Amino acid sequence: MRIFIWAKDLGSTVLLAAIPLLLLASCTQAQNTMAQNIGCANSPVACLDGTATITISTSKGDFTVEVDGAAAPLTSGNFVDLVKRGTYDGTVFHRVIPGFVAQGGDPASADPKTPPGRFGTGGFVDPGTGQERRIPLEIALTGEEQPRYGKVLTEPGLRDRLKLRHEQGALAMARSQLPNSASAQFYVALEDLSQLDGSYAVFGRVIAGMEVVSRLEKGDRLVRAVVAGQP
Repeated sequence: MRIFIWAKDLGSTVLLAAIPLLLLASCTQAQNTMAQNIGCANSPVACLDGTATITISTSKGDFTVEVDGAAAPLTSGNFVDLVKRGTYDGTVFHRVIPGFVAQGGDPASADPKTPPGRFGTGGFVDPGTGQERRIPLEIALTGEEQPRYGKVLTEPGLRDRLKLRHEQGALAMARSQLPNSASAQFYVALEDLSQLDGSYAVFGRVIAGMEVVSRLEKGDRLVRAVVAGQP
């Protein structure tokens, strides 16, 4: 699976990686079917109740994030589970675009046998099933008790009601063109990125050490991630 996020280029927006149209068309039908049976009730991982604080140590220093289980319970639960498994330890920030995002979390990038050209193409393979875990797009709106799943929400009226937005320091999941394809890769917004609101699942924010995130460069490593209270 190839993961992408949007990037700025000469004042326009470009796609960093794409899936062939025929593959997208066939997968979209399956994703639409999947969207009818997703959410915490059918999640492959326990949803997070409340918040969790995670310290992320990098080759440039430490920063701390808080993930929001009230607004993004499934996405937050997935992230906390991967942190506890050590999935992110030793991974690479494979895409850093100044003024845009710092993206990392590809488990394959921790393997010295993986060529750098393949960084950003992997997800978390559950050792229990042997299958890549994928989670649905999860977006919460004010005035609604439960998040919406599996659909991009870009209508102006809905975007104004987002509980979590792409403000500087926002923590969000990277994915392919398919809404329900996020797995392990994440990114931190280096600036306010309202153009991404409603298209990607924001699930937390940097609460300390944003200056460290701002110093990250392509190739820097995530040394270790630890949930507060975890040894």
